[in-house]
This record gives sequence, structure tokens and C-alpha cells, in this order.
Amino acid sequence: MDLDPIWHQFITRLLSHDEITEASVKKFTGIPFLYIHYHSGDERLLIYLIKKAASHSMRGKQLHCETIFVRQEEHIHVFRHRFFVPQKKMFCCGNLCPDCILFRS
Repeated sequence: MDLDPIWHQFITRLLSHDEITEASVKKFTGIPFLYIHYHSGDERLLIYLIKKAASHSMRGKQLHCETIFVRQEEHIHVFRHRFFVPQKKMFCCGNLCPDCILFRS
């Protein structure tokens, strides 16, 4: 699955908020890091805005996201953020897991 359109929509959605002046993604060793210039002091609001923009970008697709705070320097916040396709079990291990393939209809 090509994630470039999802990343583009995600960044565009983040930049639509007044508190966020810049947002970009940089990959280091294959791991995407999200750099956000955020001028409000409320960290919980920033995390809420990231989750809201991510959920809007993932709508209608089988994707999940993971956001982990890395560091902050003045107004620059850095997060490790990734979109990923969830893995499904392909066999029964015999432990009667709730997501066992035996329970699929």
C-alpha cells in the first residue's frame, strides 16, 4: 500500500490548524519522524490534533497509526509517527485466542 497520499493528507490536515505553523516528515533509518512547529502551550491539544488528523487521513482504509513523543525544543515538537497495516493471524495456534481464524465466518 502506498502511504504517500495518506502522509500528504495528514500533513495538510495538520497545517489547517492555526496553532501549527509548520509540519514535516523526515525519515531516519526508515523510521518516520514528525516535526511540528507548535505555538500553543497545551501539549494535550497537540496530541489530540495529531490523532484527529491521522484518523481523518486513515478513514476508509485498513490502517492504524502510532505516535510516540520524542523531544521538544522551544516550539518544535518531534514525534515518531507511523501508519501501518495491521497484521492478521493466518493460522490457529491452539490457544483459543479472541482473534482466532476458527472464529471467522
